[in-house]
Amino acid sequence: MISCEGFAAKHVVVLGLGKSGLAAARALCRSGARVLVWDDNEASRLAATGEALAEREPERINWAAMDALVLSPGIPHTFPAPHPAVRMAKDAGVPIIGDVELLATAGSRAPMVAITGTNGKSTTTGLFGHIMDELGRDVEVGGNLGPPIGEMAMMETDGLYVLELSSYQLELCPSARFKVAVLLNITPDHIDRHGDMRGYVHAKKNIFKGQGFGDAAIIGVDSADMRAIYEAQKALGGHKVLPIASQGTAPGGVYVQDGQLIDDIDGHARPIMALRDVPNLPGSHNAQNIAAAYAVARVLGGDVQAIVEGIKSFAGLAHRQEVVAHFTGVTYVNDSKATNAEAAAKALACYDDIYWILGGRPKGAGLDGLDDYYPRVRRAFLIGEAADAFAGQLDGKVAFEHCGDLDTAVHAARQAAERSDCAAPTVLLSPACASFDQFKSFEHRGDAFRALVEAMRVDHPGGHIHPQINSNEVTP
Repeated sequence: MISCEGFAAKHVVVLGLGKSGLAAARALCRSGARVLVWDDNEASRLAATGEALAEREPERINWAAMDALVLSPGIPHTFPAPHPAVRMAKDAGVPIIGDVELLATAGSRAPMVAITGTNGKSTTTGLFGHIMDELGRDVEVGGNLGPPIGEMAMMETDGLYVLELSSYQLELCPSARFKVAVLLNITPDHIDRHGDMRGYVHAKKNIFKGQGFGDAAIIGVDSADMRAIYEAQKALGGHKVLPIASQGTAPGGVYVQDGQLIDDIDGHARPIMALRDVPNLPGSHNAQNIAAAYAVARVLGGDVQAIVEGIKSFAGLAHRQEVVAHFTGVTYVNDSKATNAEAAAKALACYDDIYWILGGRPKGAGLDGLDDYYPRVRRAFLIGEAADAFAGQLDGKVAFEHCGDLDTAVHAARQAAERSDCAAPTVLLSPACASFDQFKSFEHRGDAFRALVEAMRVDHPGGHIHPQINSNEVTP
C-alpha cells in the first residue's frame, strides 16, 4: 500500500467509496491522516461499514478545517454539474485531488509511466506491464486497470509504476511528473463530463504536464488532430517527443508498415517483427498498441529482442478480442468490451465468416458506420434491449435472428457456424452496446460468454480453452 505520509495528521475527505476511493481512504488512514468518507449510494456506504472509516454527510463537514478532498474518478467536479461536496470544497478553498496525486506525493523514487487515450489504453498498459515483467523489472501496474492506486506497493528507484489513466484522473493530479507519458488517440468521448471536445482534449494533454529533461512523450499520429498535438509538444522542447503510427510512417519513432513493426527511434528505420507473429493482438488498433508498448520499453532501455519476445508471449486482456476457445472448427472470441459501434468495428475488421452476437442497451446511433463490415458477417444474433432497433438497421444487409438472451444466442451461433461451409468460422461477441440491461458490467457479460463456451467445449476434448488474463478490476 502506498504511503501518504505527507497527509499525516491532516484532515482529508474521501468522496466515493468504490474500489479506488476505499483504497485511498485506507492508505490515508494508515499514514496517519484524519479521514472522513462519504458516498451518495447507501449500498456503497454499507459495504464500507467494516472499514472503521468515519462517515460524514458533506453538509455536516467543516470544510474550512479540511486540507484536501480526494475525489473518485466517477464523480463530476465540473460538468455536467459539480457534486455538492465539490462546490463546498471549492468555496472553502480546499484542494481537490485524485488518487494519482496521492501516489505523486508519496515520496517514492520509482519512475512512473502513464498511458491514456480514448481507445487502447488498457491493452497497451497490460502489454507494456507484461513486457517489463518478462524483462525482470519490478513493476506495479494499476490505476484504471488492475488494482487501484491506493493499493499499489511503495517502490524505490529500481521499481516502475505503470498507470492507465482516464481523462477524469488526469484532471486531478497537479503534482504528477511522468517519466514516460503516452497519448494513443483522441476521439469524441465523455463530452458530458468535460463540457465539449476542447475540454476533453485538454484533460488528456495533462499527461504531459510537468515533464522535463530526461522525460519522454509518446504520441500517436494516425490522425490530423493527433499530429497537431505531437507537433505542439515537440515545439515546446525540454523533453523527448516520439511519434507512433499504425497507418503510414512516423520518422524518428515507431510505426507499422506492410505488417512489420518498424523502429526508427535512432534514425535507422529497421523492421523489428512481423505482426502476424502476434495473433492475440489482431487489427490496426492493436498495431498501434504494440507500437506504443514497444516504444516505451525502448525509451526505458529495454533490449530489442527481449521486448519482441515479451510482445509475442502476451496473451491479451479479457473481454477485448479475447480468443477464448477453438473446437469443431469454430473459434470463439469475447469482445464484450465493445460497447459501441466504433469499438465493434475494430473486431469486425479482424475476422471473416463471422457469426456475430450483438445487442444490449444501445448507445448513440446504434450501428451507424458499420455497413462496410457487413460482408464479413454470415449471420447476426440479436439480444437485449437493442434487438428491435438493430433488426431495423440490419434488415436487407445481414441475415439475423432474434435470440433475446446471451445463452440462446451462443448456442444458435454455434449451431449455425458448425453447419456452415466456412473454412474458419468465428463466433464473435462484440455487442456494440452497454451491458446494463441484462448484466452488471461488460466484464460480467464477457464472463458469461466464456462460461457458456467452456460448457459447450466439454463434449469436445480435442478443442481447447485459451487462458484468461484477468482484467475484472477495470473501471469504466
